[in-house]
Amino acid sequence: MSASSLMMLGIKAMAANYAALQTTGHNIANANVDGYSRQRAELATAEPQYTGAGFFGKGVDVATVTRAHDQFLTRESSNARSLASMDATRLSLLQRMETIFQPGANGLGDASTQLMNALSDLSSNPADPATRRVVLARAVDLAARFSEAGGALDLAQANAKADLQVMVGEVNSLARSIAQSNQKIAEVVGRGQPANDLLDERDRLISRLSDKVQLTRIDASDGTTSVFMAGGQRLVLGSTAAELSVVQDPADSRRSAVALKEGALTRILPESEMGGGSIAGLLRFQNQDLAAGRNLVGQLAAAIGGALNTQQMRGVNLQSPLGTVPSSALFGIGAPEAQANTSNARDSFGNLLAGVNLTVTDPAALQASDYDLREDPALPGAWQLTRLSDGKITSVVDGDVVDGVQINFTGAPQPGDKFLLQPVARAANTMSVLLSNPLDLAAASPLVASTSPANIGTANVASLTITAGPLPVPGASVQVDFVSDTGDYTWQMLDAGNNVLAVGSGVWTAGQSIPPAGTDINGFSLMINGVPRTGDIITIEPTPASALSTNNGNALALTALRDAAIAGGHTATDQWALALSEVGVRVQSSETSSDISTAVAQQAELIRSADAGVNLDEEAARLIQYQQSYQAAAKVLQVAQAIFDTLLSTAAR
Repeated sequence: MSASSLMMLGIKAMAANYAALQTTGHNIANANVDGYSRQRAELATAEPQYTGAGFFGKGVDVATVTRAHDQFLTRESSNARSLASMDATRLSLLQRMETIFQPGANGLGDASTQLMNALSDLSSNPADPATRRVVLARAVDLAARFSEAGGALDLAQANAKADLQVMVGEVNSLARSIAQSNQKIAEVVGRGQPANDLLDERDRLISRLSDKVQLTRIDASDGTTSVFMAGGQRLVLGSTAAELSVVQDPADSRRSAVALKEGALTRILPESEMGGGSIAGLLRFQNQDLAAGRNLVGQLAAAIGGALNTQQMRGVNLQSPLGTVPSSALFGIGAPEAQANTSNARDSFGNLLAGVNLTVTDPAALQASDYDLREDPALPGAWQLTRLSDGKITSVVDGDVVDGVQINFTGAPQPGDKFLLQPVARAANTMSVLLSNPLDLAAASPLVASTSPANIGTANVASLTITAGPLPVPGASVQVDFVSDTGDYTWQMLDAGNNVLAVGSGVWTAGQSIPPAGTDINGFSLMINGVPRTGDIITIEPTPASALSTNNGNALALTALRDAAIAGGHTATDQWALALSEVGVRVQSSETSSDISTAVAQQAELIRSADAGVNLDEEAARLIQYQQSYQAAAKVLQVAQAIFDTLLSTAAR
């Protein structure tokens, strides 16, 4: 052993401890950098030297600088972050949509109530021009509220598309950055040592990307990482990054979808394959929550407008000459739509081989839902209808009526054909008032019922309901003659000249109408109180022109719609309350999910950072440890220098 060996020991010890000090200082400097992983200088005992007296150590070597990293914890943190981002995005969008569903005086329910109250005033004073103007004003306000709600939902859709385009742009940028990092890391790994800071940078990029989409990563032996989306679609492979784009949803031209470009092909990614991330949350809001909100508003618009239109056209207006001008609908309502999927079969000119037409037959039966219509897989050539709100499946043929909508087909269904049926989705957007003249309001009933003064029974008219508009036989009167004390009667329909147009008979019992439910005489349903006797007569005849201005029969029927089940089996006010409740439940449920997923993501990140992050107390302790080791190594070098000087001085003598 020589002084040079001892000197080499000191030099190597100083170098090793200096490397440890440098690594510790690097940790301290990056303690507050998001995503930084703690590093550690790994020291290894140098290979000893053999002598006849045994093995003598040759000090220490710096083997490498390792990075604290746990793949499992990193993956769990990334997945939890994706789910939290999805829930937070959906919650934010739902809270914006909730502002459209206003309770109280600013809501659609109040506007509907105000119109019904105005109609009640009209029934009390049908001839008053001011009252009629108030009815039209309230109708205009209601139509404007519905149109504004529909427009606000369209704006929410437009904003969702804009947000989606921004998110997709960020995904593409991050994917390219990850691919570039892969290339840099592969070049460094080829030199035999890990690129710790580059690996941290890549993990930060992947973490940011997991905010947008849920990811799966697979590490390769060359240091690169392949990144796949939750559905297994390749996003980054080595130094190559795929590209996402925003395209039109093939089922609904108003919605957006995300597509993956694979060479010359563009493949649409289903929402269900997105997993988590803000893009998945936005698509879920667009395809489920926004569609539900649009249908809730549309159902109410179609139900209220349809019920009022039907009853308005059953009455008589005050246009001259009185009793001769047919009454028109009060509201214009958006028509039901059937959207063909972009993949449906077409002829050589681009025309669809099969089409669908929708007609609303019963506004009260309309549901707040879209429908998926496609060829029945079990019956080729037939159609299968799925109500998307609850998954109910119905087989349909041409002319079938489902949930108040008649479905008619043109052409035969082709294999793979699909349609999105939207009976009420656009009902509110173009809702408007079609009447401008107060005289057009049909407050009068076209028919009046009266009992003969000679009647000996106690029967009197309880109500007269018009069930058709216009009447099947305008201007005709009906005379009902009771022929027994047990309710047997005959009837005859007479024209203005008392010529018999039709005759019939029936049996009346307490609580039943004349004619019985399901039959018709001339578009009316008569209910009576008391008990008729043989020879009693009830006459149903056209309302005299002189009485039209004071008759309130149809105004009463319009007012009665306030308490009638005209929307989904509920009154208009109750249906709006249910709509508010459904949107509120969606918001509360989303808020709960967001709180839970955010807490899980924070906990997962805390666990990851506790394992890989920098603890300043520990680093400070190591700093002192390595400082003392460095000073001790310097002392060894000092002693070696002193010995060497002594040897030199001895040799000089």
